[in-house]
Amino acid sequence: MGGIVVYDLDIDEKLSRIESIIKNPSFLENKGLSNEVGYYIFDYDPKYESKVRIEVKRLKEKINSNNNYSFKIVEFDLYEIIIKILKEKGYLEKTFQFEEKKGREFAQKAVVKSLKLDSDFNEVINYIFENTPDSCVVFLTGVGKAYPILRSHNVLNNLHQKLDHVPVVLFFPGKYSGNDLVLFNTIEGSNYYRAFPLVD
Repeated sequence: MGGIVVYDLDIDEKLSRIESIIKNPSFLENKGLSNEVGYYIFDYDPKYESKVRIEVKRLKEKINSNNNYSFKIVEFDLYEIIIKILKEKGYLEKTFQFEEKKGREFAQKAVVKSLKLDSDFNEVINYIFENTPDSCVVFLTGVGKAYPILRSHNVLNNLHQKLDHVPVVLFFPGKYSGNDLVLFNTIEGSNYYRAFPLVD
């Protein structure tokens, strides 16, 4: 997918709005438009990855260290979850060996199969579900690092079916039109329309 991708807001302006949005009572009640479950996407130009990571870290530290807030931020780095589960299963070294002997594509398929990422028993989704407390806002990060093993629209679709008691924000290094997710501004868009832009 070629062409120039235009972002409506300056990245600093966009990042500065996150805090007030997630503190809003209607956001915390987990209601999006039409009272659907609150799933949101914060899209950004991939060149600002480090800025986004810094702001996510700052927000977590500020909110989670202050008992006056009625919620905590729980961050799930999708890539780190994959690594953690592979380690626990004793598969991480095997994955490296697969990649060395049979190539990256074979290793990626092996990971997808071993973690059941294409099934209803997706272990990454189950990990997020099982480790999400009440009264929190879930931040999903690591989208770019987890690609192509995990695809954003698959994560959201599968999570949507299980996690419905807290708001979820996916930090997406690419463009979300409200209908399509275009990773890194270049990879062909994946149709997705059940989440709302976090910052308009």
